[in-house]
Amino acid sequence: MDYEYAPLRLPPNVDRLAAAAQLAIQAEFSGWELARVRLFRDGTRQVMLRRRRMASEPQPGLSY
Repeated sequence: MDYEYAPLRLPPNVDRLAAAAQLAIQAEFSGWELARVRLFRDGTRQVMLRRRRMASEPQPGLSY
């Protein structure tokens, strides 16, 4: 299977619940799933999302 990846960086002022809500919306409407989360000392989160590539139909991108 071939995946496409989308890195996101969430600033420290975004709390865990808001981050979870934002990622849930991306999963629901754009087909992204959580691949990895890194939490840095300053509170910044680096999130890697992935989804399967489907050559037959285009999929919407990330909405920021």
